[in-house]
Amino acid sequence: MVATAWRTLKEEARLIPARVPQPARLPAAVAAVLFAALFWEPFRLLLDDWWNNPEAGHGLLLAPLALWLAWKRGLRPDASPAPALGMLLLTAAVLLRALSGLAAELFTMRASMLMALGALVVFAWGWRQLLSWWLPFALLALSIPLPEIVTSALSLPLQFRASAMGAWLLEMRHVPVQLAGNVIYLPGRQLFVTEACSGLRSLTALLALGVLAGGLWLRYPISRVILIVVAIPVAIAVNAIRVFLTGFLVYYVSPEMGEGFLHLSEGWLLFVVAFAVLGAVTWVAARLENLWHHRRAHA
Repeated sequence: MVATAWRTLKEEARLIPARVPQPARLPAAVAAVLFAALFWEPFRLLLDDWWNNPEAGHGLLLAPLALWLAWKRGLRPDASPAPALGMLLLTAAVLLRALSGLAAELFTMRASMLMALGALVVFAWGWRQLLSWWLPFALLALSIPLPEIVTSALSLPLQFRASAMGAWLLEMRHVPVQLAGNVIYLPGRQLFVTEACSGLRSLTALLALGVLAGGLWLRYPISRVILIVVAIPVAIAVNAIRVFLTGFLVYYVSPEMGEGFLHLSEGWLLFVVAFAVLGAVTWVAARLENLWHHRRAHA
């Protein structure tokens, strides 16, 4: 009987460690279910935009990349829960979700989803962990499409700027051209710089690449800010060069060069050039940072 009782105690002691984590899993499971129920509709619409809207297609790359970077960085050794601050942020996110739902405003609904995700991180692991995951959260924020009113307000000035710069480059190459807003008139032909050709799509992608490159390879915030600022004129200049090349090829080669597959391939090629320019700026900034760090270490 003693031996039987001893075996029973050993068996119960062996099962205790398996039972300990269960209470911790239950709140996490409940939080996940409530999060999914509250934010399923904005998340579904966000996925639909990523898949069907060319202006938002970069989210298909940024969102998985953000999750991978968060997993790769892992948890900080000094991470500690901050329930009070987490609950405060979560309450604000839920209120924002409710108000945006009443107003049917998609951007705010999606922003509240990201805010709630950050609040859960603070609740479970503290604000230091949220700061440690700043790059994944920045990429998730960039994957949310801007409101239509904002894109429309940005697109038209970019169309005019690309048209003006493209026409100026064509004049430099002795191509007879006349500019009227976002329409470039060539002899017997006209080029209409549409909203899709405004460069907003490439600007958004280059800004995301600037944030990613700065977070991965640069160590100082000022260098990261400079890299992001540089991405803006690079995107504008590359789009103007695209307009110039289209007009140049249409005038000297064939009108077919301004449409279809050739026009699309030209855009992709120039985006690769813009990416290379941004990579070169990142490399220079990293070299300057290393020199500065080396001098400070030996000062």
